[in-house]
Amino acid sequence: MKDNIIAGLDIGSTSIRLVVGQKIPGLAGDELQIIGAVSVPTAGVSRGIVNSIEETTTSISACLEKAERLVGVPISRVWVSLNDPHIKCERSKGVVAVGRSDGEINENDVNRAIEAARALAVPVNYEILHVIPIKFSVDNQADIKDPIGMNGIRLEVETLIVQGLSTQIKNLTKAIYRTGLEIEDLVLSPLAASEAVLSAKQKELGVALINMGSSTTSLAVYEERNLIHTAILPIGSEHITADVAIGLRCPINLAERIKREYGNAVPEEIDKKEEIDVSELVKEEEVNDDISLISRKYVAEIINARVEEIFEKVDNEFKKIDRSGMLPAGVIFVGGGADLTGLVEAAKKKLRLPAAVGQAKNINVVIDKVKNPEFLTALGLVIWGNHMEPENASGGGNFGKNIGGLLEKTKGLWQKIMPK
Repeated sequence: MKDNIIAGLDIGSTSIRLVVGQKIPGLAGDELQIIGAVSVPTAGVSRGIVNSIEETTTSISACLEKAERLVGVPISRVWVSLNDPHIKCERSKGVVAVGRSDGEINENDVNRAIEAARALAVPVNYEILHVIPIKFSVDNQADIKDPIGMNGIRLEVETLIVQGLSTQIKNLTKAIYRTGLEIEDLVLSPLAASEAVLSAKQKELGVALINMGSSTTSLAVYEERNLIHTAILPIGSEHITADVAIGLRCPINLAERIKREYGNAVPEEIDKKEEIDVSELVKEEEVNDDISLISRKYVAEIINARVEEIFEKVDNEFKKIDRSGMLPAGVIFVGGGADLTGLVEAAKKKLRLPAAVGQAKNINVVIDKVKNPEFLTALGLVIWGNHMEPENASGGGNFGKNIGGLLEKTKGLWQKIMPK
């Protein structure tokens, strides 16, 4: 039973979410079924970075205990999301000579080419998290998706290398190991979320997944089914809440309630005479304040200013890869900040692209809670883990033996992201 469990741990700045899946025998082989999802408040993490190992360990332990009570099965291994704003990504090429005398390319040649691409100068204190093949070239033929079985002399691969700050990774892993959990691997959060919400068609056309967390906004851009860019920005939905608190001169907990219940990212839709009575919220939040009537348009203008700033930073990332306003499948939102009213309309206007809130597409989910945008990253981790599990059949905890290394899994990852 324990061996069939796959768990995804998403450590955010305000909440830790754990989604648990189980492989059950089906007509077409093993099927993945989601059996539980829990969330607890986070302590010890700020802007995606661990600032207290002790507090982070306590929060993860509380989440783990809650999940184990819910599903009734011990959880020993987890796939973990990474939201560190210090993440870097860059392109790298690897070239090898085809090994076989008849010139036929096999998996070994592909793996050697990918390893050659890893041999780039990594900055001090950084380590490689993901090596993701984008396209191959055989001799003079470029833009090859799958070179295995082809004939040639020279094999070249272009990869996207994602690097993380070693100290932050070690702090995060130390906090997780202290709870007794083993780490299967670290996965960049937008890559994990895309497993749950993006279809093959969207990845083919060109799409960006935007994970709006409380203090970070991460994105992954796909085109022709390949990941072409990823980034994590140190700005999120709690910055919107802070702006509302400053603008209305009210406590942060009241500002959060006002934002969630009455906030709108599109002030043009609201009549400037419309007022909202927040006296009930003031009582519920036990705030010693005499706020009662506030202008709804004023709140929307505050929210819109910060939302536009976030989208401007996102658009700057698109400009780096010449995709500003050029993604036919648009942008898909996940994360706790994705349920803000008017966010999709504001994105369409500012980013000049189609926009929608993400939904779990690639798995049948019966637990309603998991369908919330904030759980989609943890759900994506479970799906990612399910894809990678055959390569991990020898046992968990690969990550502990080689922190940040994906060398053992390069072959499996490459097979997973290649079009079927």
